[in-house]
Amino acid sequence: MKKIVVIVVLISLFSCAEKEVLLPQVEKTIVDKIEDHSPIYMFFKSEAKDTLMEVNRKNSISSTNWIFNIDKRLPLRLVIPEIMKLQAKKEGSAHKNEASENYFSYSDSIHKQLAFIPFTRVKFKLEQPKLGVNIYFAKSNRVFVNSTEVKKEDLVNYLEHLPTDKPLHYNFCFDKTADYGSFIKNMVFIQSLEIEMKIMEFYVY
Repeated sequence: MKKIVVIVVLISLFSCAEKEVLLPQVEKTIVDKIEDHSPIYMFFKSEAKDTLMEVNRKNSISSTNWIFNIDKRLPLRLVIPEIMKLQAKKEGSAHKNEASENYFSYSDSIHKQLAFIPFTRVKFKLEQPKLGVNIYFAKSNRVFVNSTEVKKEDLVNYLEHLPTDKPLHYNFCFDKTADYGSFIKNMVFIQSLEIEMKIMEFYVY
């Protein structure tokens, strides 16, 4: 299968090096074009038995849309804390443009093109939720709703028939040891759900 790899050329006065970001692959495009953007890169590094992450955000401008190009092999335990830090940095910038968005990049494996998914209104938390309906995406690609396993194709119907007389609050939960590639596939899946939410809360633990 053809894959899209983002190759970044880093140039200094004394050296020139190429680094690559292996993007996640999904069979669907959410957004296919973004104007006025700045790139942020998160590279995969391996030293001995340890997985490390290297971040390059030198060209990020707070007033623009930010595109996060993240290697699919990186675990969420490394990726999410860095995303939270960058979200807060942009939010607190005096030069922030209220109309600017944050996007994850990935590869549309069907159309063989670069694609993007917005996550500006996603709030990440590194803890287990205390209230609400927990929709947990396990590392094994299985989905659980409050500890009950549910097939992805049945998820919306299952949620609609949960016994309640009040509007439900949904928490999307992820295994911190899962790789970023599977996380993006689940992000695209969540986008396809017909669930109205002004702000999505994603819990990683």
